[in-house]
Amino acid sequence: MSFDYDLFVIGGGSGGVRAARVAAQEGVKVALAEEDRYGGTCVIRGCVPKKLMVFASEYSGMAEDAQAYGWDIQPGAFNWDAFKGKLHAELDRLEGIYRGILKNNGVESFDQRARLADAHTVELADGTRKTAKHILVATGGWPTVPEFPGSELAITSNEIFHLDTLPESLLIVGGGYIASEFAGIMNGLGVKTTQFYRGPQILRGFDEEARGVIAEGMVEAGVDLQLNTNITEMRAEGGKIRVTDTHGNEHLFDKVMYATGRAPNADNLGLEDIGVERGKGGAIMVDAYSQTAVPSVFAVGDVTDRVNLTPVAIREGMAFVETVFKGNPTSPDHELIPTAIFTQPEMGTVGLSEEDAAKQEAIEVYSTSFKPMQQAFAGRAQKVLMKLVVSKATRKVLGCHIVAPGAGEMIQLAGIAVKMGATKEDFDRTVAVHPTMSEELVTLKTPVRTT
Repeated sequence: MSFDYDLFVIGGGSGGVRAARVAAQEGVKVALAEEDRYGGTCVIRGCVPKKLMVFASEYSGMAEDAQAYGWDIQPGAFNWDAFKGKLHAELDRLEGIYRGILKNNGVESFDQRARLADAHTVELADGTRKTAKHILVATGGWPTVPEFPGSELAITSNEIFHLDTLPESLLIVGGGYIASEFAGIMNGLGVKTTQFYRGPQILRGFDEEARGVIAEGMVEAGVDLQLNTNITEMRAEGGKIRVTDTHGNEHLFDKVMYATGRAPNADNLGLEDIGVERGKGGAIMVDAYSQTAVPSVFAVGDVTDRVNLTPVAIREGMAFVETVFKGNPTSPDHELIPTAIFTQPEMGTVGLSEEDAAKQEAIEVYSTSFKPMQQAFAGRAQKVLMKLVVSKATRKVLGCHIVAPGAGEMIQLAGIAVKMGATKEDFDRTVAVHPTMSEELVTLKTPVRTT
């Protein structure tokens, strides 16, 4: 049977574009359809614009710090319009790069929605049908807002980048990394920021000690963090939003942003009609090689709800090409993935939390918290954390957790050591780079806790 294409990719985000490009470089005839902007969540409404906003928000304390170091610099006001214009110009530039990658590698692009008509047929929004030997779904995820009275008044992380003006006050609902990152961002930009989280501590699933240091630092920086608190009702009132919380208290905010979860973007794609199985939350079910129950259909990235990180989606896309087009069955490696949470203070983490490691085996915990030199000299109160979780039996470092300025940069390198199976003694044998914050990782001598 002949097909229009060897591969048709649905979704122009990081995973889909990488798979399309790498496959095309192997001589595969590839097409890709994207109904929105190329670059997906990460480039257009996620990692990239968020990190640029993190950078912008961190400048708010630099004038004061500079004065502490002898510079005569006076703080100024943040200009949202100037920043937003430059931000979106940068996103336009990056989208152009993604389009160029596809074009330069001979991938045919369709700027419209696509769905599966059968196991080898994709139907575009204009009614055109294209056939392909293999179909890859890489449509990502989408933020969700639970239904309750007034829920339609909420915005999500999708809209936060497009505000006409910065609100004077903002409520962020949620305790995950997106909610906590934006709480720091908006607070740093001068917005009076409140964060509600229904649980006892933000960043559930991460190391407990690290979560505590981050929460403490956020509160010290000015975020009004209210734990064990949720919304029961919202209503519009004079251009603002009146919020009733689970304790019966009422609050008035200019904007309310929900960051309580994301759902796989897999509805209305025709998946169920052709036999593709969907699991919890609507995720596309795949095997270790990203293959669905329909042999010709594969899926990568957040739409599979495995590990929802951009570099993981890219790795999954490349493993798909290795498996299907290079004859080298490759399962993406989801173990010991280093990651950064761009809260303020920032966190870098790889491996097991202390709590998860202790459930698995006997461990030793090496940890220290202190005020870093640069910030302490300027009079800042926020502490940093350096922590290693070590197996008693094998001496391997099971987890490394850093809360500090630049923690994301540090954990990338520490992640190599942990991935290689470094032991505590390997860390001990490494000469410290002095004076740095990260030298503490190789000078921790006595465990603070054992199990």
